[in-house]
Amino acid sequence: MIESRFSLTLAAALICAGLAATHVAVAAGTAQEPKAGSAEAGATKAAVCTACHGVNGNSANPEWPSLAGQNAAYIVEQLAMFKSRKRNNPIMQPMVDPLSEQDFADLGAYFAKQTPAGLEADPSYWKAGESLYKAGDAARGIPACTACHGPAGQGNPASGYPALRAQHSVYTVKQLQDYLTQNRYRDPANPAVVNNTRNGAMMTTIAARLTPEDIRNVASYLQGLR
Repeated sequence: MIESRFSLTLAAALICAGLAATHVAVAAGTAQEPKAGSAEAGATKAAVCTACHGVNGNSANPEWPSLAGQNAAYIVEQLAMFKSRKRNNPIMQPMVDPLSEQDFADLGAYFAKQTPAGLEADPSYWKAGESLYKAGDAARGIPACTACHGPAGQGNPASGYPALRAQHSVYTVKQLQDYLTQNRYRDPANPAVVNNTRNGAMMTTIAARLTPEDIRNVASYLQGLR
């Protein structure tokens, strides 16, 4: 198990404050208040999710993400993007089509209450990944991941930034590659169009500055972080 140790730097604080302000601005432009979710109702609705995401949201397949402990705001946001075809995933899109906004809220509340299972990092890579995650690389314009995702990878529920701890490294690598190629939010009906999202441009910029080794190292570190 990897112990998380972090001293918040001024640079990280400024980045986080700026991103939080952006989130507030986006939220301010949204007239409808988010629905309150019920973890109890979500437990029943999540039964179909176990086939891919595992019991209690702990996926056994490294290609499918673990959802246990993920913050509700992020889950609701991503489910809405799948349904509106703003996030491209042919497996998820038909799954969310029959779901309502209340279903999204209930599922988010349920998974947020689950405990992520411990996974192990590759001992060859996680140390380098820890350094990049905690400190970034100023010379290459890479901010510390902690600024948005927290020192222990717990995410930022208030701003909707996702938890990353104990996530399968295979899945994390795929998502960073999809940000790099802009395929994560590419319009499935018109591949020339990349949908605008709150964090898409930011993550695409960061992913473009990472080497394949950086991506591998950070993903390995996150898999063992808990």
